[in-house]
Amino acid sequence: MSPSDPSDPSAEARPTSAARARLLGTATKIFYAEGIHSVGIDRITAEAQVTRATLYRHFAGKEDLVLAYLDQADQGIRGQVAAAVGSTPSAAGQVRAVARSIVEGIRSPGFRGCAFLNAVAEYPDPAHPVHRAVLAHRQWFLDTVTELLTRVADSGSGSGSGSGSNSDVTADAAGRHLVMLRDGAMAAGCLFDPELVSETFLHGVEGVLREVSAPVPEAS
Repeated sequence: MSPSDPSDPSAEARPTSAARARLLGTATKIFYAEGIHSVGIDRITAEAQVTRATLYRHFAGKEDLVLAYLDQADQGIRGQVAAAVGSTPSAAGQVRAVARSIVEGIRSPGFRGCAFLNAVAEYPDPAHPVHRAVLAHRQWFLDTVTELLTRVADSGSGSGSGSGSNSDVTADAAGRHLVMLRDGAMAAGCLFDPELVSETFLHGVEGVLREVSAPVPEAS
């Protein structure tokens, strides 16, 4: 009897943390590849090789499992961004490193777009916990890139000119611009040539850096 055999009675006797990890790993794979509403609990428990009782010991229901899936994705992206930011002391270099980390995802096998944009398309009600989780993640990402772009503006490092910086208002607008570029790249990356999409996205990020590091025009 192989360890992966669903009939193995030891599968239910393994540590509960392993069962939870198996459930979340299975749900993550299926939710991302196939969507959320189209996947039932029975499919997840069957592929994770656990019973419904085991699932409900770890998650209150499917919604709780979806939230855990999004939380795991959120933590993964936060770690990815932190690693990118930590890879260089330059503010503009940090923005470029974050952009490159996004491109690595777009170029990866099995890429199916942004897990958060995909999820919110299935949960349009703004009051729904899944919708709110998506908005919270997006607010964090917007705040993060806006803070980086503010540092670029303060240092005037985006274009390498070292000249004056633009205002916080410009950094805010640039942050929204970068997030929209990222959203478009994530959506297009699974529909068109990912290399072309990646190159276009990186080119757009350079434009944002030039914009935010441009000197503030003097008042006439």
